Amino acid sequence: MKKQVVAAGFVLFSFMLPLKANAGTFSRVYAFGDSLVDNGNAFARTQELIGFGIPPAPYFEGRFSNGPVWVQYLAEALGVAETNYAVGGANTGSNNTLIPGNPLGLPGLTQQTQNFVAANPQADGNALYIVWAGANDYLGAGVQDFTQPVNNLANTVASLASVGAKNFLVANLPDLGNLPATSGTSNSAGLNFLTGLHNSALSQTLNNLSQQQNLKITLLDINSLINSAIASPSEFGYTNVTNPCLTQTVCANPDEYLFWDAIHPTTATHKIVAGRALVAVPEPSAALGMLGLGALGATGLLKRKQKKSTLAVANRVVNA
Repeated sequence: MKKQVVAAGFVLFSFMLPLKANAGTFSRVYAFGDSLVDNGNAFARTQELIGFGIPPAPYFEGRFSNGPVWVQYLAEALGVAETNYAVGGANTGSNNTLIPGNPLGLPGLTQQTQNFVAANPQADGNALYIVWAGANDYLGAGVQDFTQPVNNLANTVASLASVGAKNFLVANLPDLGNLPATSGTSNSAGLNFLTGLHNSALSQTLNNLSQQQNLKITLLDINSLINSAIASPSEFGYTNVTNPCLTQTVCANPDEYLFWDAIHPTTATHKIVAGRALVAVPEPSAALGMLGLGALGATGLLKRKQKKSTLAVANRVVNA
């Protein structure tokens, strides 16, 4: 039997998929950012330029995980198409750290935004614009001052707003010192402190931007979500929240892991993020909001009852 976190994700989609026609709040999802949002763009670009894609198998179809990423789950739950500009390795500016020195000229968040604006001089005001970046500034580029990354994120929102975007979902950062790659190292505490400064400044900056330009900007609090999962793993269906599933081999039970590799989450975690995002989106319908909230609580419900009939129905819906 699947563990509770997977069952919760299944129940989320068993609730949402029949109601796609009622999810007309947004016309489309546009995504910008790094490997936590990338649905295969870095893989396609590296395969084109150097003959093999990054990341390779056993990563799932060019995603930096073992399955789809959360923006894909979210778009599916909302019943809308997704257009994804995110590229693994992107920082908030013009750099990309997927390959040291960026010899392939892969884009950062700034170029992603510029490419969108160039192609869309009049953006869709009914779409949802997702922005998540910053980890590569601190981890890949070694940035020690949060000011520029936060300003870059604000500039991205402002640039998209300048051509008509109105609805934004911007994610903050998990504590970067608690990743398998950084936890227990001499940099751990400093990275967590820097994360706190980044998230605090981002919240205030987005609030100011929202008021100044009359935008609907929602901050997706990834930090508290991941910290809750680490503090109470069983409540999320996890048995391991400290080690990566992927090492020299793939673990036997990836859906019980918070992390897929030393930096990136499993697709089970992406499902949980999608559920949180579904509740947080700027203008969800009342029905979708309540169902999303119920789906986030499905882990606890399934943990108590573990009804095989519910899992069977959910599996049929997802695999249909």
